[in-house]
Formats: sequence, C-alpha cells, structure tokens
Amino acid sequence: MSTVPRLTIGLPVYNGEEFLSEALDALLGQTYEDFELIISDNASQDGTEEIARKYAQEDSRIRYLRQPRNIGATPNHNVLLDQARGELFKWASHDDLYGRELLAKCVEALDARPEMILAHSHQAIIDENGAVTVPLDYRHQTDAPRPSMRFKSLLFEPGGDDFYGVMRTDVLRRVTPMDSYHHADRTYVAELALHGPFYQVPELLYFRRDHPDRAERANPSKRSRCANLDPKRGNALLNPTARLLAEYVWGFVHGIRSAPLSSGERRACYLALVEWFASRARPGGGGERVEDRAPVHAAELNLTVDRVVAGRERRVP
Repeated sequence: MSTVPRLTIGLPVYNGEEFLSEALDALLGQTYEDFELIISDNASQDGTEEIARKYAQEDSRIRYLRQPRNIGATPNHNVLLDQARGELFKWASHDDLYGRELLAKCVEALDARPEMILAHSHQAIIDENGAVTVPLDYRHQTDAPRPSMRFKSLLFEPGGDDFYGVMRTDVLRRVTPMDSYHHADRTYVAELALHGPFYQVPELLYFRRDHPDRAERANPSKRSRCANLDPKRGNALLNPTARLLAEYVWGFVHGIRSAPLSSGERRACYLALVEWFASRARPGGGGERVEDRAPVHAAELNLTVDRVVAGRERRVP
C-alpha cells in the first residue's frame, strides 16, 4: 500500500501567529484526509514556529520547514510546490478558513471530470473575527471549452481565488513558476487556464480573510507589494515601477506563447490582451477591488462560518 498522499497542501507563512491555528484547525478537520500539509515558515519572528511545531508533533500529516532568512513570499510559495509529493496540490493561506467539505468536494469534482485541471468552491470575504462580510459572485468563465474565452474572462473580471484551488500537480509543473512582479498571481492563473478548464463547486466553502495585516493592505504600493513577494524588488534602481508593470503584461504574453494552443486560439488570446490593455489605459480603467464592494449584513446570509469550518466550536466568542 502506497504511503504517498494523494494531495499536498502547501502553506507558506510569515509572522502568522494571530490566525495560523484557526487555519490549521480548518485544514486538519477536513472530511478528506489523504493529504500531506507542508508548512514553509519564512523566518518568522513571532510565535509562528512554536505553533507550527506543536501541530506537527500532534499530526503526522504535517511537515514543517523553516527558511533561514526571509526569502520573500514568491520563493516561499514555489518551494512548497517543489516539495510536493501528491498528484494534486493546493496552496493554503495561513489567515483564511476552509469549510470541512472543501477538499472532498474539489477532489471529487476532479475525479469526475478528467478534463478539468483545477477545482475550487464559491468564496466569501470574512473579517478578523471570521464573520462573512462580502459573499463573492464568481463571474469568470473558466469552465469554457475554448482557452481564449477562459483567458479573456480572467483578464476582464475582478475577483476569484482560483490560485487557492485544488490543482493537478503535473499541470502546475508545466506552467511558468510564479514570479514577483505586479499582480504575478494573476498571470500565473491566466496561464494555468490556458492549459485546461476550472470547475467551481457550487457551495460556499472558502473564506478569504481581509484584515489590516494582510499582505495586500500592509503593502499598499506596487513596490512594497512586489518587495514582499521578493526582497530584491525593493531596489528601485534595478526594479523601477515601469519594469514591474512591463513584466506584468509580458507575463500574459509569455503565458500565451508557452501554452499548447492552436494558432487560432493563440490569436484570439492576443486580441483579448490588446483589448484589455487598451481598456486599462483609459481613465478609470483600473477596475474594481472585490474587497471594496459594499458589505452585507449578517441577517442577509443563510450561512455562517461557524457551521461549516472545523475548530470554530473551540473559539472563544
């Protein structure tokens, strides 16, 4: 009997003591159990190491790695994929929450649909206390049969956290490794979509936490966000803002050039990219942030995090 887990969960973390235990409880409480959980601690200076080692001692599925120095968020993500043994892979954030059925539903969806390369669920934004503030309306056509349709949808529609879906590891290893320029995660997912369609489980099982210390809020400028991804990006002389933006656009171009596309689909992707670039160049063409949508009142929801996320019963109100 093989001892290799079917799924690898990679959890990169830096100074995540505030929410790490909640995330680990939610992941270890999944109904699907055939996974390894690799934590890569990016030389945290708070209680992250103590928390991670405690959980690793209590659950043999956890493997704890500690980087000798802060290598940046992007290399810390990529090292987890390098370490993965499972045929399926999922990145997990240390401050997000996961419904008990998330992994089971995603693995089941991929098993039933061999043409799909990624499965995720409906999502919502939660606050520091785990209360849902903004349920997200998934508008992407990532299940479309044509790669150009999937690509164009990801270009023009905001939102979506497909980066945190359950993915086929062999496909991940065929795409360009994630980089550290502006919005590098967007080009990564867009290139992935050119290799195959995504499936969205029609249940609210993934909860993205928005809080003041989240990387996007703690690093409001393009440069600071990129330096968080890789410290070398903090050098304004070697990495001027123009370069960070140019690499962003080139990331899409490179993805189109690298993907296994027909000549017609490749042309359609380039046309979509030109259309997107023209729309961004117009005044007010920067697009919306889903986090800035109007929050909802709890009374309008028919679901609470506490009902679907493992470990919430142990939290002090």
